[in-house]
Amino acid sequence: MDEALQENLMGALENVIDPELGIDIVNLGLVYGVDLDEEGIATVTMTLTAMGCPLAGHIEQDVKFVMSDIPEVKETKVNIVWNPPWSKDRMSRYAKIALGIPD
Repeated sequence: MDEALQENLMGALENVIDPELGIDIVNLGLVYGVDLDEEGIATVTMTLTAMGCPLAGHIEQDVKFVMSDIPEVKETKVNIVWNPPWSKDRMSRYAKIALGIPD
């Protein structure tokens, strides 16, 4: 996948807002990677801030929705992983400032 398409996919994911924190999943550091195969199947590998997150289904649906706007994407699979575990160190500077977390 070329760099422009990768940036486009990650840009789309920036439109998925974590409902509890009000920050997008990319800046929160929840997205570990996005792959797109030859058939147009996108696989988003991501985590959540906590196991048992009650909004996991909502976030997953939002991911599929924003990815459906990308012409190259025919289907999206969301792969939620717990390793490596998420920590605030994965957050962007923007997310830390927005949430009042010292850098």
